[in-house]
Amino acid sequence: MILLVTNFRDGTKPDMRRIRWWAVLLLVIGSLPAGPALAEPSHALSAPEAAMQIYSSAFASGGIIPRQYTCEREDLSPPLRWEDIPAGTESLALIVEDPDAPDPAAPQRIWVHWVLYDIPPRVQELAAGVQRLPPGVREGINDWLRRGYGGPCPPVGRHRYFFRLYALDTTLPVLPSPDKDDLQAAMHGHVLAEATLMGRYAKGDR
Repeated sequence: MILLVTNFRDGTKPDMRRIRWWAVLLLVIGSLPAGPALAEPSHALSAPEAAMQIYSSAFASGGIIPRQYTCEREDLSPPLRWEDIPAGTESLALIVEDPDAPDPAAPQRIWVHWVLYDIPPRVQELAAGVQRLPPGVREGINDWLRRGYGGPCPPVGRHRYFFRLYALDTTLPVLPSPDKDDLQAAMHGHVLAEATLMGRYAKGDR
């Protein structure tokens, strides 16, 4: 280390003892070993949880619903399967609805086709035309004011039909003849995840 010592502008000389003291202090500090680098915060390396999905082997999402699942034929409920239910799920709920009623060109209301709740998370599918629901599953009232599935029956145009699956962090209490609104009110604050399958149908589709 080289120190250049000069007189101050007023002609006085600097205090050489203080300068030497500071020089020794700087040398000591410079000779100390460098401290360890700050560690980066650790993050758990875990795969992100997959999003819940709902499928049908009868039609692809956005595809045409086959006629046997509509009012023009047997009016069976389509086969449904789901996967990637989130951790903590205690029950599932299903609402099937048509937002294009009565005419897709001028929709006026949402028509509800099926209401299910308290589906146990161990249940992963519903067979086509299911008549006997798995134990524990409860049915609500559709917009024909009856329990059970009512298939697409559009009066005009090609409608969209949404199969909405909800994963809930609780099992719902027995609801007296619940419609969609009653079920949604009971589910409020309990939804962990939602998955949607959409199919289309117009009368005459095959």
